[in-house]
Amino acid sequence: MSKRKVGLMRENKKSRSERTAVSREEWKPGNMLYPVPAVMVSCNRPEEVPNIITIAWTGTICSDPPMLSISLRKERYSYDIIRDTGEFVVNLVNRKLVRAADYCGVKSGREVDKFREMKLTPLQSHHIIAQGIAESPVCLECRVTERIPLGSHDLFLAEILGVSVDKRYLDEKGKFHLNRCGLAAYSHGEYFALGEKLGSFGYSVKKNMMKRTEKTKK
Repeated sequence: MSKRKVGLMRENKKSRSERTAVSREEWKPGNMLYPVPAVMVSCNRPEEVPNIITIAWTGTICSDPPMLSISLRKERYSYDIIRDTGEFVVNLVNRKLVRAADYCGVKSGREVDKFREMKLTPLQSHHIIAQGIAESPVCLECRVTERIPLGSHDLFLAEILGVSVDKRYLDEKGKFHLNRCGLAAYSHGEYFALGEKLGSFGYSVKKNMMKRTEKTKK
């Protein structure tokens, strides 16, 4: 390779690095992991009015046993309820529930009955005392296995003991179509409805796998 060509390659590499550096801005550490699912977490003590808190800091952590996590500030009204009872229900949010989800994330259960104000229906759970939200397409009944203090928030790890789904999203063969529920996501202070399908799991290698299979058959 000629010296001239090597020099041009170095210049191009340098210019690309410079363009990248110019097009970005460094910020201090912060929570910028978006989008996230904004879910409505319902909880209650026995004989008390059930409450709802909207949580965006939640996620799947294990498949066997099925487990998830939620993060809560100690000042939140639901914190003591979940800590004391060790139970809660994660209710997925769709288009129809976005307004209620926002309301339940702003208002405190110390002041209002959120089920009543948002005209939501408490749903009796099968495995725990905490009640779900009947209008939610999917309700996950959870029991806390561990609470981890982290700083501003405590992380609650929980096992999913049961799942109930809205039958309206079952087809004639009994298959549940989750992505027809109109699920919503939260991103940097705004709510969005899930839209265009971009691909299915494994689509990036599917064609290559098919080609290899065809060659093997030959």
